[in-house]
Amino acid sequence: MVQAGSILFDSDATLAKAERLIAEAAGSGARLIVFPEAFVGGYPKGADFGARVGSRTPEGRKLFRRYFEGAVDVPGPATDRLGEVARAHGVWLVIGVIERAGGTLYCTALFFAPDGTLAGKHRKLMPTAMERLIWGFGDGSTLPVIETGFGKIGAVICWENYMPLLRAAMYAKGIQLYCAPTVDDREVWPVTMRHIALEGRCFVLSACQSSVSEKIGGGSVIVGPLGKLLAGPNYEGECILTADIDVGEIAEGKFDLDVAGHYARPDVFRLEVNEGGGWK
Repeated sequence: MVQAGSILFDSDATLAKAERLIAEAAGSGARLIVFPEAFVGGYPKGADFGARVGSRTPEGRKLFRRYFEGAVDVPGPATDRLGEVARAHGVWLVIGVIERAGGTLYCTALFFAPDGTLAGKHRKLMPTAMERLIWGFGDGSTLPVIETGFGKIGAVICWENYMPLLRAAMYAKGIQLYCAPTVDDREVWPVTMRHIALEGRCFVLSACQSSVSEKIGGGSVIVGPLGKLLAGPNYEGECILTADIDVGEIAEGKFDLDVAGHYARPDVFRLEVNEGGGWK
């Protein structure tokens, strides 16, 4: 887990920082590297963009323009750059970006394979509170769970983790390495991550930003499938957290609880997921 802060409104500088941190994490032997939510593009914590019910200010529009100009196209030059660094170090990379598509921004998690290809993306389905002003809503077309060769990875972003049916959809897809990029630095966040690991019998890897300027305090964790903390939470600034993971432990956990299998009771409950897209 890379716990670090982005450089708001400066994606080039943030990408350079990401390249350095990926090299450092890969140098420790990491095969999967996870960055926080909105790392490239930034999380403008506390900004209101001049918005009130029924009115917007010219200054707020200019701030949104600046934020929009710092976002990235997917695919585009930024994804090429991230793919190249993943290829150079032979790692799987999960990283949060602010994606620009048409005139709309999305809070997105990108997945890069060790050969540098963009293996998938997930757009945050439900921006929280004021986030809805600056980010569009994702849809069911970007809910990937990807086989890496050492486990199946997917991403659920920040407060999406409080959507029970989204968690259930990930469990049903067989997720094993449940990535939870976030900017939630509250002391209760690791409790949520431990619950999800215990509920889904999966490894949970949550990377949080740590930024003095944006007043985001970290708290990244890695949790095992029985809810045991393997690394973190860390609230002491930027850092890289590592853990050795034995995916076989998931079977040990599902011995007595498999919420998408023998504990599912499909005769009583049914989950339907619309994985079709909306506007393109």
